Amino acid sequence: MTSTAQSATKSMPDYSHGKQLAQQIFHETLAAIDVRHAMQAKLKFEDGVLLAGEGVYPLTRPPRVVAFGKAANRMAAVLDEILAGGIEAGVCVSPAETSRKLANFQYFVGGHPFPNPASLEGARAAIDLVRHLRREDTVIFLVSGGGSAILELPMDPGITLADLIEFNRAVVTSHLPIEQINVLRKHLSAVKGGRLAECAYPARQVTIFVSDVPDGLASMVASGPTMPDESTTEQAYELAKQNNLAPKFPAGIRGYFERRELPETPKSDDPRFADCHYFPLLSNQDAVEAALAAAQKLGFAAEKDSGSWDADYREVARSNAAALDKLVQKFKGRPVCLVVGGEVTCPVTGPGVGGRNQAFALFAALRIGGQRRVVLSAGTDGRDGNSPTSGAVADGQTVTRAQGRGLDPETYLGASDSYSFFRTLGDTLDIGFTDNNVRDVRIWLDFGN
Repeated sequence: MTSTAQSATKSMPDYSHGKQLAQQIFHETLAAIDVRHAMQAKLKFEDGVLLAGEGVYPLTRPPRVVAFGKAANRMAAVLDEILAGGIEAGVCVSPAETSRKLANFQYFVGGHPFPNPASLEGARAAIDLVRHLRREDTVIFLVSGGGSAILELPMDPGITLADLIEFNRAVVTSHLPIEQINVLRKHLSAVKGGRLAECAYPARQVTIFVSDVPDGLASMVASGPTMPDESTTEQAYELAKQNNLAPKFPAGIRGYFERRELPETPKSDDPRFADCHYFPLLSNQDAVEAALAAAQKLGFAAEKDSGSWDADYREVARSNAAALDKLVQKFKGRPVCLVVGGEVTCPVTGPGVGGRNQAFALFAALRIGGQRRVVLSAGTDGRDGNSPTSGAVADGQTVTRAQGRGLDPETYLGASDSYSFFRTLGDTLDIGFTDNNVRDVRIWLDFGN
């Protein structure tokens, strides 16, 4: 575990309000990583020059903007404010309608977790917007998580939308972590893996992105449409073989793997990336640090778990519980909080409703039964799997309460129906779309004996 800071107050949090305290920490975390606040703090426009971190980009003429992903609507609106309306034209592809449309933008409601017709229409509009630009032109890409499904176009026109949905269902419901899923996605797409950047060449390109992938894997955000691709077709073939995925792919896609005919994606030595620039706006670490600060403010001795965050949800839950035990011993007699980020993997084993966060919370509830502990697991995007909620919260009484209502936790886990379990108990986190996505946050609280 990596220590951060001890409690800033002398107050002693009370277990009787444990679930509410965990939710308060989560809500304060979301407020701290607000996209509007981050963009206004980190981007400046002065005398015709856009400043993004250390990047300095003179805009000799109004730029074109392509925004896609779960934060697309918010990012496009805030950038328009920062540039004082100085955007020539734009395309915005997001999973939901926006409350305020910019006059010079085209809007599309793409699908998630699977692409829909608007995902393809939005990708075509994005390509049309950036194609045939000149070297003195600038394109600003606003990229966020979820873009792999929200913005999509197959590299082979013969691949249908139904094929894409079937392919995505196969990889999304597997046990693979997001970076491996996106290796497969990149090599089937006309926009992923740097191919959208190819379309925008020779214009200068500035990508501002909100990361929903592990640190150091920026090209995996939305499957990296504007970045050179480190992955290869050989890796894609091997992933499909090792995980027996090809038989689950539709025939039109399976053939590319069987014949080993996937086209390679552009790499970092491609000269078309020479004037491409990248600025990370927010990441999961920002959420973790915000949760730590919120917990400390409430009186918890708080630390973050330094173990593996991107593994099977049961493995991570056991590891977190062990780390929490050590934290309790370190701060004897004090309420403690362990904060964990990342995204666990969670194979779909039944026809129910739920996602990795609710499955995690349900499995963890079985481990903390009868203890003065609380666990919360939720997505910062406001959605968990195929459910309408972001996650769930459980405490030492959750299993007892459930059994009193005739609910068997193990049955719900096996049916991938964790949402129905927590919805019955009133312990889902219904926050709606957040216009953000920096992966998941898990909060473990221990209130002592």
